[in-house]
Order: sequence, then structure tokens, then C-alpha cells
Amino acid sequence: MLLLKSMQHKNILVLGGAGYIGSIIVEELIKKRYNVIAYDNLSKGHRGAVECTFVQGDIADSNLLNETMKKFNIDAVMHFCALSLVGESMERPGDYFRNNVASSLNILEAMRQNNVKKIVFSSSAATYGEPKQIPIQEDDPTTPTNPYGETKLMFEKMLKWYKTIYEIDFVALRYFNAAGATELHGEHHDPETHLIPIILDVAIRKREAVSIFGADYPTKDGTCIRDYIHVLDLASAHLLALEYPDSGIFNLGSGEGFSNKEIVETAEKVTGKIINKKFVDRRAGDPAVLIASSAKAKAILGWQPKFSLQEIILSAWLWKQKHPDGYDN
Repeated sequence: MLLLKSMQHKNILVLGGAGYIGSIIVEELIKKRYNVIAYDNLSKGHRGAVECTFVQGDIADSNLLNETMKKFNIDAVMHFCALSLVGESMERPGDYFRNNVASSLNILEAMRQNNVKKIVFSSSAATYGEPKQIPIQEDDPTTPTNPYGETKLMFEKMLKWYKTIYEIDFVALRYFNAAGATELHGEHHDPETHLIPIILDVAIRKREAVSIFGADYPTKDGTCIRDYIHVLDLASAHLLALEYPDSGIFNLGSGEGFSNKEIVETAEKVTGKIINKKFVDRRAGDPAVLIASSAKAKAILGWQPKFSLQEIILSAWLWKQKHPDGYDN
């Protein structure tokens, strides 16, 4: 198990700090008494989700990135600024390569110029594509089936070279479906594409039904199987990665797979509501099953996920009832 050097990194720049995952990472960093600077262009994030020093900007703006790292004497960077919709990436691949690869290169260059020697990258299990085995191991083949996964993998390769050439340590965390909420922060996208918040919109009668993409997959009930992780479990892994005194790639997840049908059924139990659903065609590029082994993260980072699927949905449900319109209310 990793023994942390407390506060090895003090001034943390969270790129995408106004987004769903980024804002909760910021919340947890503040609890641990880090000095946090959130950086976000607010194209997907929400100003109301940020409760720390805030810089509004895009990672395409290399000058602002440089100025921010210099001004706040940044010790480490956490990167959550990716475009992240699989279906959209199949329709608009150029946007994904531009933001997730070309603009993300500005981050590494700004780090190099400001002598910032640590980055934690929010990667994705989409780097694996159709897995050759379940659960997926970190050294399994990476053959993405969509541009989103390809761009995540490309940035991981960039990280490895910047480690080799400039001695910038990195941790890339590959995970699946983050869900759930804290008392302060929850999931609010426009448009919303994630399954659990859409299901909860149906529960509060904000939507008529949830669409299930594909009912003919080679799975137990014909629907996709995914590994869900509570956003607080995700945050704890990122904080451990921040103080990990080396570089590496780690899978994160509960180690259990849940089908889309099972997610709907669990949500019905948690909310006490009937969730109307409709089956539609598969989304291009969607693998049938994604479940990964988190054994490496547990052994090396000392990470232990705590929350069950029912607890994930319950936390999201509590936040949804208080914030039916997200950060707009």
C-alpha cells in the first residue's frame, strides 16, 4: 500500500473544475486543505459549482494556461477538460481531436515551461475498445472503437513521452461510468446524456421515458453492461494518485457489471417510482461489456471503493430532489 507524503503538492490546478467530476474533486481537495484553483471555460461546467479561486478560460489558450500556472505557483495539475460523449465523437471527431489532443498538448507545454512535475489525468476505459477479457487488466490491448477513446489513449501516450523527456510524473485513471452526488454537488449536463440522471429525470416527471440504446447485445438481458463508480470513490482515487510518487496507469471501478435494465430496476427500488423506458437502436462505437479489474489501484494506491450501486443512485436521487434543474435553481 502507498504511504502518502501529506501535502507533497499544495497548489493544485483543476482543469475542468466547474464540471461534474471536477467540482467534486475540488470539494474533496478543499476538505484536505489543498490550495485549489479551478480553471474552466464553462461550456459544460457551472460557475455555481465552484467554491474556490476560479479562472475562466479554455485549455486552447496557451498564454492563459501559462499565466495561471505562474501566478498561482502550481505544484500539480488535474485534467478533466475532455469532450466525453461517445456518440458525439462518432459524429464530430474533429472536435474531439482538437480539444482532447491538440489543446491538451498546451497543458503539458505550460507545465514544462513552469516546472510543474505532476499531472493526474482523468482517462477512460474507452481506451480498451471491445475487451479481450473480463475483467479488463491495465496491460490488455488498447484498441478504441470510437474517437473519444482514441483521443484519451493519444493523450496517455503524450504523457509517457513527457515523463521520459521532461520527467513530468503522471497518473492516468481509466474508469467507466461515474455517478452519484455529494450534498453540495451533483450531475447537471445540457443536454443530459448519462443514464442515471436521465432515469431520475423520469422519476421526477421531467422526462417521459429513458431510452435504452440496444436490446440485442450478447449479454444476459440484451442491454449493455457497465461498471459504475460513485463520484466520491473516484475522488478518493484522484487524491491518492496526486500524492503517488511515481507514474502509472490504473483502472478504477467497483469490479461489478450492471446492465442498463438492472440500473433502471435499481432506480425504481430507490425512488419508489415506475421508470418508463423505451428501447432504441445501438449507439455507434458502444462495446457490449466494460468491467475492469481495480486490483492494481487497490494494491499500489491503497484505494478502496466504498459505495454500492444502490448507494450511488440514492445519493444522486437526494441531490436531484433538491436540485431538479441542476445548478439553474
